[in-house]
Amino acid sequence: MPYDSLKELPDGVKDNLPHHAQEIYKEAFNSASDEYKEGATAHKVAWNAVKTKYEKDSNDNWVKK
Repeated sequence: MPYDSLKELPDGVKDNLPHHAQEIYKEAFNSASDEYKEGATAHKVAWNAVKTKYEKDSNDNWVKK
């Protein structure tokens, strides 16, 4: 269930995150997917990885910290 490219990411990720944040999400998801074998856990890990480098601004856009 790992993602091979950014085009395969969920729409909520592709439509909201900047390119670099999408790369972080993909790498974290793929790593967690291998480790935990559960999609929901892998998505949580991926979002937490994004949140270490990005945050939402006052306009609800993801921006680098």
